[in-house]
Amino acid sequence: MQLYHHPYSLDSQKVRLALEEKGVDYTSHRVNPITGKNMDSFFFRLNPSANLPVFQNGAHIIFDTVEIIKYIERIALVSSRGDNAELSNQEVIEWMNKIQAWDPKYFTLFHIPVKYRVFVSKFLRRVIIARMTESPDLASAYHRKLREAYETEEKLRNVEVLRRCEEHLVRLLDEVETKLGETSYLVGEEFTLADVMLIPVLARLVLLNLGESYINCRPNIAEYWNIVQQRPSYKKVIGRYFNGWRQQITLMRTWCFLHIRSMLQRY
Repeated sequence: MQLYHHPYSLDSQKVRLALEEKGVDYTSHRVNPITGKNMDSFFFRLNPSANLPVFQNGAHIIFDTVEIIKYIERIALVSSRGDNAELSNQEVIEWMNKIQAWDPKYFTLFHIPVKYRVFVSKFLRRVIIARMTESPDLASAYHRKLREAYETEEKLRNVEVLRRCEEHLVRLLDEVETKLGETSYLVGEEFTLADVMLIPVLARLVLLNLGESYINCRPNIAEYWNIVQQRPSYKKVIGRYFNGWRQQITLMRTWCFLHIRSMLQRY
């Protein structure tokens, strides 16, 4: 089984947490979307949307995050031969879909300093144009991605887009806060795949230095956040990349890569 992902990708974090929690072995392939590696022809042929993650098991390829996690759960169930294992119930599935319905893309981009966001956007557009030249048979698909990039920039000039993202997030977190006032985890007293979906959302808020505004002001979520950070899966998938000096090194390496490639005009 192959997983194409990146530590920065929120959906990749969800899938990797599921893999770690279920104890499913896989081969890891890092694809950095910030440097445009998801636009390389090999990956683009694998997934023309260029989104992460992508899960491949033989000829079976899955792009949808929730569907990947459900597939992982089924693999784990078969591997366990049914010993004390069962598929997620309807409430877990409903929470998974509810959390996945919040799109972090524009919320994240709005909270990145404009000069960095614009620099990366220009770099990625040049990457797309370069790949279009290298693989003319994929030109129409690359052209769609180029158009999406310009549309994204246009939406980021509209504060209404940010307002809708924030309102959706607040509604979700308020519902989570109420639920965690009744149970230790999102669906009862046991950790489930619903929690797997929620943890990266909270981690993204902390990464954007928004923990005070969205997590700490909700006592049940704040307590929950402290607990789930102690799980081995969190430490391996998220904590090792975004805690302390590791976060700065990870960001610095990517930023240096972009600057060097831009100066050399190698896209």
